[in-house]
Amino acid sequence: MRFVEIACQGERTVRPGADGRLILGDGTRPPEDAFGTAQCVYIDPPFNTGEVFTFRQRIGAKGWQDGTRALDLPAYADRFESREAYHAFLRALIEGAQALLRDTGAFFLHLDQRESAYGRLLCDEVFGEENFVNEIIWCYQSGGRSMKRFSSKHDTILFYRKSKRLYFDIRSVPIPREGNRNNHMKRKVDENGRTFRTIRTGGKVYTYYDDEPTYPTDVWSDVSHLQQKDPQRTGFDTQKPAALLNRIIACTTKPGDLVADLCCGSGTALIAAAEADRRYLGMDTSESALSVARKRLADHAVLAGWPAYERGCSIKGDIFPGIGFTDVCLMDYALPPGEDGKGVSGLDLVDSWAVGFLRDGWFLTQDMSQRTKLTPELKTTLLLPQLHGQSAVQVVDVFGRKSVFVPAEE
Repeated sequence: MRFVEIACQGERTVRPGADGRLILGDGTRPPEDAFGTAQCVYIDPPFNTGEVFTFRQRIGAKGWQDGTRALDLPAYADRFESREAYHAFLRALIEGAQALLRDTGAFFLHLDQRESAYGRLLCDEVFGEENFVNEIIWCYQSGGRSMKRFSSKHDTILFYRKSKRLYFDIRSVPIPREGNRNNHMKRKVDENGRTFRTIRTGGKVYTYYDDEPTYPTDVWSDVSHLQQKDPQRTGFDTQKPAALLNRIIACTTKPGDLVADLCCGSGTALIAAAEADRRYLGMDTSESALSVARKRLADHAVLAGWPAYERGCSIKGDIFPGIGFTDVCLMDYALPPGEDGKGVSGLDLVDSWAVGFLRDGWFLTQDMSQRTKLTPELKTTLLLPQLHGQSAVQVVDVFGRKSVFVPAEE
């Protein structure tokens, strides 16, 4: 059967639980229909490093099985014409975050030593100095060591509130009590057999039970940086660990609240929100970023404002009607004539594909197959329910580009 490529506004997938949005676009211009609705906004923007960061895209079943076949593709360029241009970009992100938040909302801006001081000044201007809550120091052990200076092993996360009505529940993020904290305290056992320790300070006696939870301070040394072989790794540079976002989201939101990330990258904040039954909004200008985030959110409801265009791609496939379902087969995929596939061809070019229906210019996903470490082989046949609507096939290639196809009218 012959298929033809068409343009499409985006994709919608219906799943149980909280829903969310992915938008291919500039986070400095968040959607106005979301203004005043977010409970938490987290932004991990470019740090003004002057570098170009990459995404390591595994290729084909072998690449996903053992990592021996992969392409290093551009993820994002952290380059600005001047420091003033960077600060204008950062200000626009902060202003966008402030507009998104409701009165009880919390804002977290993640930077490093290059721009954290300027970031705080900008946040003070946009949110007001009185709405500063914490300067969180996330310290970690990773990478090499410098012999010319003290090695940089921390990031700064600036925490601001929208107003005095901030929702914050530190009891939702308990951590194990550190044993060395108790070394200088007297150890005792009460009448119920519970161990506790005491210390006298300023004429007062303070009592701490060993089985009572303790809570994070503004120095987070218990959240590990992602190691090279961490199973969380997606291949996307500067990815942050889920534990970091889990803590931020847990203490500032409730189930059903909206969490937004205006530079969402590989989608860690979004998946943390979705798995905690929070709604999410993610934006990024990188198609590779949205491709990774979309795959991580495969089990969650999503409205992806990520258009597909008629680029000249093509597929070979077939459709076999059955009882209740139709089998849709994908046999081959090709880039537009003359486009460089970097030595990759055929179905190895396909990172994920889906079958569904077209409605009002949107692709409604019904069944999907995507390459992951657990499922390196693509399914070449997917099931499409026999519903009313135009049948369609969506393909996302290894370069993060989306194409949509419909059966040709014979």
